[in-house]
Amino acid sequence: MESNIAPNCMVVTPHHLATQSAIAILREGGTAIEAMVSAAATIAVVYPHMNSIGGDAFWLIIPPGGDPVVIEACGAAGSLATPEFYEHYHKIPTKGPKVANTVAGTLGGWEEALEYVSECGFERIPVDRLLQDAIKYADEGFPVTKSHHESLKKLQEAGNIPPEFESVFLPDGEVPKIGATFCQKQLAETLTSLAENGLNSFYNGDVANLIAEDMASLGMPITKSDLANYAPVRKDPLRLLHSHGELFNTPPPTQGLVSLALLGILDKLGIDGQDEAQFIHTAVEATKECFKMRDQHITDPAFMKIEPSSLLTGPNLFKMARGIDFEQASSVDVSKGPGDTIWMGAMDSKGFSVSFIQSTYHQFGSNVVLPQTGILWHNRGVSYTLNRDHILCIKPGKKPYHTLNPAAARLHDGRVLVYGTRGGDGQPQTQAAIFHRYVVQGKDLQQTVSEPRWLYGRIAGNADTTLKLEGRFSEEIVESLKELGHEVVMLPDYSEDVGQAGMLVRHPDGNMEGAFDLRSNGSAAGF
Repeated sequence: MESNIAPNCMVVTPHHLATQSAIAILREGGTAIEAMVSAAATIAVVYPHMNSIGGDAFWLIIPPGGDPVVIEACGAAGSLATPEFYEHYHKIPTKGPKVANTVAGTLGGWEEALEYVSECGFERIPVDRLLQDAIKYADEGFPVTKSHHESLKKLQEAGNIPPEFESVFLPDGEVPKIGATFCQKQLAETLTSLAENGLNSFYNGDVANLIAEDMASLGMPITKSDLANYAPVRKDPLRLLHSHGELFNTPPPTQGLVSLALLGILDKLGIDGQDEAQFIHTAVEATKECFKMRDQHITDPAFMKIEPSSLLTGPNLFKMARGIDFEQASSVDVSKGPGDTIWMGAMDSKGFSVSFIQSTYHQFGSNVVLPQTGILWHNRGVSYTLNRDHILCIKPGKKPYHTLNPAAARLHDGRVLVYGTRGGDGQPQTQAAIFHRYVVQGKDLQQTVSEPRWLYGRIAGNADTTLKLEGRFSEEIVESLKELGHEVVMLPDYSEDVGQAGMLVRHPDGNMEGAFDLRSNGSAAGF
């Protein structure tokens, strides 16, 4: 299968309906940023197990010239989210109102991104147009995907589903069949209100009032004033000087630092990937070193004791590289857990390239659906700990650690890349796989994204130090990794567990190329 190439724009998303929403905006003369808002609204409806307007998002915008821009659209812990709020718990639960403890930042990020469009001198496409497809799909319905169906089956089998969630996602108590038309009428009304009254009405306005009432009635530790005080933050990206160019990612509280450090270590070691088993082994061992760094340092930057960029210096990368044994896998558990997320990319003829992530964290987030708005709230707050001496201890106004990290690069040969994936701990590993295969090994773009991948660490549930491999790896590679000391677990040939990746490339001649992941319901399209 070959990648798609187009002269005017290119979009990749993990759901083909979201891709089409973005393409429609680009055909109307919109920027890649506006196209991304439209795609983000659509995918929040049609891929509800992976993301929601009740979650967080991160933007990495590469303009035609000048410095890239990060928009950090993640909320902080609510003003009632104190350790005392969890006095009868030994840890923060993974589901329910008590884990729905951080403000949802996604909508604020959309508005901030659109403000950036205005600052760049472009006339903005109205918000009601950007949300048009999402409203239609929520109101009139969309076909249930296999991924959506199977996620609901897992939840139903686990039990303890809240009635508000069941009434929306399990109509008549049944999991909707694959291909069945699925509606979210109440969410359609909420999106219509946001389209009419502005995205910020999520935080100040009629929608905010309904959200606040529901949060209070459900016992969530977030207040109306927490919503009103939320604001997204523009930041400079983290940068890594790589032998092939300059790489960008999002700063803490995300793990963008991990993704860059992993690629930096492979670069310092001169790993070329000619020996596939050695490449995977080195990448996994580098991942372990980077995760140890992450667990020691990364939290809300207001609480960090070290400058993040200092961890990407040559001396620090060489120090981590020295911790790698090329002949033997180390035994260490440094995994954080799963992540259900969407990554999307967009490029336009004006020169803007966007790398974007939107998430509820775990499948269907906290499982909390606000009854008056139909909004599914995320559970990013499970990243906190109740250990008062830990860097991730929960505190009102403190932002949680985020696995989310959209990536981009400007290469020495003039190519611009945006790339990323869903997948919690797997995000840095998948980013390393697709960047290294495309840029360092020089493979075709679609081949890069489609080739079998790996995942070290936890998929879900308890701690896990196994190395998961997709079934398409050769027996020789599998045996080599076992001989190096990895405890190997085989996955299906095309497994969502190794992420739903994507990559876009803007070539020096102006053409744009896109590759989507066969593990998703997505597409890469342009015109």
